[in-house]
Amino acid sequence: MPTRQKDRDTPGPPERWSEIAHGLWMGGHFVTPPGRPLEPVIVEGEFDLVVSLFTRAGHGPAPGVEHLVRELPDGPLSAGQLLVVEEAAVSTAEAARQGRRVLVRCHSGYNRSGLVIAQALVELGHQADRAVELIRERRSPWALNNQLFVEYLVGGLSTAALPAGLDG
Repeated sequence: MPTRQKDRDTPGPPERWSEIAHGLWMGGHFVTPPGRPLEPVIVEGEFDLVVSLFTRAGHGPAPGVEHLVRELPDGPLSAGQLLVVEEAAVSTAEAARQGRRVLVRCHSGYNRSGLVIAQALVELGHQADRAVELIRERRSPWALNNQLFVEYLVGGLSTAALPAGLDG
């Protein structure tokens, strides 16, 4: 399964992770600090829950940290994959409600993690378009540059899953 679109001229994120809302963090497995090459991001015990939408061995989290792995492509999602996004977002929102520190991460911390964090914000009462704005303000203007993911959010994941379910 291809996991990341390779057709972008998007700069890598300068920070390992960014706090989008109280207790909700968004990040990736790789970071590009200013003036330096791409570096791996290793999560240790900084968070209570780590939701990984892309994984690589050796990137953490540390033993004892709850780790929810739900690998997804950075491209069109099937009905089943949209349900996985919804489930991950509900788990993320519930953990935040409980006062837990949550990191949602993908490759660079822009699209897949943005989709789940934005949906978690919707679960917490935000409007989808405001959730997208918050992510772009607090993570990067490059966040959620996959326009299809923004369309899923604005139209609603359940609505998006209906036509996707017709594909098989």
